[in-house]
Amino acid sequence: MKKSVKEFKIAKKYIPGGVNSPVRSFNAVDSKPFFIKKSKGPFLYDIDNKKYIDYVGSWGALILGHCDSRILKSLSASMKIGITYGAPCQNEVLLAKKVCKIFPSIKKIRMVSSGTEATMSAIRLARGFTKRDKIIKFDGCYHGHGDSFLIKAGSGTSTFGVPNSLGVTSSTAKDTISLPYNDIDKVKRTIDQNKNKIACIIIEPIAGNMNFVRSEKLFLESLKELCTKNKIILIFDEVMTGFRVALGGAQSIYKIKPDLTTLGKVLGGGLPMAAFGGNAEIMENLTPNGGVYQAGTLSGNPLAMIAGLKTLDVVMREGFYENLHKQTGYLMQHLNAAASKHKLHFKTDYQGGMFGLFFNNAKEIRNFKQVEKSSQKIFISFFKYMLNEGVFFAPSLFEAGFISSSHTKKEFDHTVNAFKRFLKKNF
Repeated sequence: MKKSVKEFKIAKKYIPGGVNSPVRSFNAVDSKPFFIKKSKGPFLYDIDNKKYIDYVGSWGALILGHCDSRILKSLSASMKIGITYGAPCQNEVLLAKKVCKIFPSIKKIRMVSSGTEATMSAIRLARGFTKRDKIIKFDGCYHGHGDSFLIKAGSGTSTFGVPNSLGVTSSTAKDTISLPYNDIDKVKRTIDQNKNKIACIIIEPIAGNMNFVRSEKLFLESLKELCTKNKIILIFDEVMTGFRVALGGAQSIYKIKPDLTTLGKVLGGGLPMAAFGGNAEIMENLTPNGGVYQAGTLSGNPLAMIAGLKTLDVVMREGFYENLHKQTGYLMQHLNAAASKHKLHFKTDYQGGMFGLFFNNAKEIRNFKQVEKSSQKIFISFFKYMLNEGVFFAPSLFEAGFISSSHTKKEFDHTVNAFKRFLKKNF
């Protein structure tokens, strides 16, 4: 990684921390990042010409793998007729129509350029619609870097949150309440203590930023009931899980319809793109029809629209997600079997093309506190060893992993064999 190390030193002179998104710095794994030269299928190639099997996939966006020929062909044709318009194009309508067909909970949708923009807009819309100020989020869920989301739990059972980033004001924090994931009793208590003050509850139905933690079905069902009863907007943040764990996202697995849904990553086919949508009555409160302001210069960008359309064309084919789930299962089962032979406290979970790896002895993982008990020391050792073996997992024990339809048994077997060598060396 000699060239990457040199490039990182140069980058730090001009870019804060040398990166344009913090986790890319590899600080959490006591390492230095490698710089990408090119990518293809399930592989990344760095500027030192080392090849890696990629289980990050641009943080879940690349469900078809890198440089998929179908996406490239569509983008090439689209570029010749325009890169950005700042005006409506037909593909915006086609993509909106397709998403509404896939997600029964979404009757109207608006395109934006990032997941953070989608979640920020969704809570503003919820506040505007309900005429209430406070929101409930859950510890360990990540909804982008909007001020209202960079809040950690207070000291009491349902106290208002406190900022966990400089620059987030205390007045913003007082309107956000952060509660333990999968704890419905604390949600009930909080709603009772804040009668007619809660605008929305936002949740990742499968959390991908505390590794991979599922909501319990009864918890989500109770959340839906409480929101309906108290006229609170229920928002499913499916920026990560939408089109990733299943075609219709996590809500299709749980069979629960939220009031609003945020989408991103897979939806953009690898280009910067996201969306939020839901109940038509709520969505009609957006400008120009309503009083909730939201706008974006590159919203509905024609290149992102065509990449999204082509991606959905592929993933909507019969058997796509069944095959993806089987592929992920093959890798997880063989990793589990290898760890079991060495009596290592290790477990996995997965759905569709998304997975979690836990160096943890808990019987089940259901909240952030349990994830925090995972061994950071073992994970860092694992990450470094696997990277040296040409296998790239997310550089944080709090991040989920991803596979694409371009991954094959050959890549999985290489990964498992490298893991076996790691185990033999360390346990």
